[in-house]
Amino acid sequence: MYFDFVEKVVFEGANSTNPLAFKYYDADRIVLGKPMKEHLPFAMAWWHNLCAEGSDMFGRGTADKSFGETPATMAHAKAKVDAGFEFMTKLGIEYFCFHDVDLVPESEDINETNARLDEITDYILEKMKETGIKCLWGTANMFSNPRFMNGAGSTNSAEVYCFAAAQIKKALDLTVKLGGRGYVFWGGREGYESLLNTDVKFEEENIARLMKMAVNYGRSIGFDGDFFIEPKPKEPMKHQYDFDAATSIGFLRKYGLDKDFKMNIEANHATLAGHSFQHELRVSAANGMLGSIDANQGDLLLGWDTDEFPFNVYETTMCMYEVLKAGGMKNGGFNFDAKNRRPSNTAEDMVYGFILGMDTFALGLLKAAAIIEDGRVDAFIADRYASFGEGIGAKIVSGEATLEELAAHAAELGKCSTPGSGRQEMLQSVVNSILFGETK
Repeated sequence: MYFDFVEKVVFEGANSTNPLAFKYYDADRIVLGKPMKEHLPFAMAWWHNLCAEGSDMFGRGTADKSFGETPATMAHAKAKVDAGFEFMTKLGIEYFCFHDVDLVPESEDINETNARLDEITDYILEKMKETGIKCLWGTANMFSNPRFMNGAGSTNSAEVYCFAAAQIKKALDLTVKLGGRGYVFWGGREGYESLLNTDVKFEEENIARLMKMAVNYGRSIGFDGDFFIEPKPKEPMKHQYDFDAATSIGFLRKYGLDKDFKMNIEANHATLAGHSFQHELRVSAANGMLGSIDANQGDLLLGWDTDEFPFNVYETTMCMYEVLKAGGMKNGGFNFDAKNRRPSNTAEDMVYGFILGMDTFALGLLKAAAIIEDGRVDAFIADRYASFGEGIGAKIVSGEATLEELAAHAAELGKCSTPGSGRQEMLQSVVNSILFGETK
């Protein structure tokens, strides 16, 4: 057992000083009519938790993720399964997410890689049956292999495009095999470095073709979950086509994919796009496309994707406010696409990271529920737009008003009154009073 220093991480309450206990995540606590664990279906990211060794562009890894076996072997792949399911069981995590090449070492021959994937997913299925742990979503890594240097769907090579399709097909097969509720497209290389050598229109159309083929194939093999796009503006490409939620939603609607796709919003990607996490969630929800969440945060002093475990309770409160107001996420969850900092390189640090993230979101849930139950924010918003609930405002909303009628109404009034104060500072004070008060 790799995590033999802890038997089970349990809830001990906010006053606990035990670093191996939850302070706020109480799985069975009822919040707004549902157990906390149903509001927060947490998932372990296979790639970061079981694969990331702390390497960066300036240095090799600092963490040992061999789990007692020689890396890049099938024995190592199975050891990661053992470690992952031990980890999830001890933390009470009910879901996991994966890329295809997280699970097994990639061979130069795709047929050999697929055989390895079949073998390891048979083993994962055994563990799932033993533990009751489920697959939240799967995806294909179409950014690490050198063949994807110019993208997968956006590649200039028909041969590379075929290999991308093959990986998607297999990843969908595995997602269905493991009972995954979603399938994610993250366009890590779907973009460009220079417009001098890029046909943007052609590349976007080719990405759409690939996604349509994926939808058709997925539905043909019984996948009834959601397809997700995970927006990101840059990195590794200078400009990526799925820049943010609004751009991605416009793309989906343009190519008729909006009935099958939703957004998988990552906090760190939102800030890289120059938005807040809450903004990306609100835009997705307003368009009926809030699908799932990659739970992490970035460092605002750094201009790249740091994938830190979330600790900013204000951010998680605003996140959970959006999720609760949207009615939750049908097939999505909260995947910890987060990794320990490079000096935090022990097995204990892996557990501490998840305790931090789970507690931060649990506290955010409690505070978001308190804001909703308090009612002052929602009441102010309703009152702020009250003029559209009656008279000429109601006619505007119903679609009955004409431009001429509105112009005549303005002429009759003669002078226009001010729209009223937005009371931003007052509302921020309300949130602070709830956020930093005691949790009931």
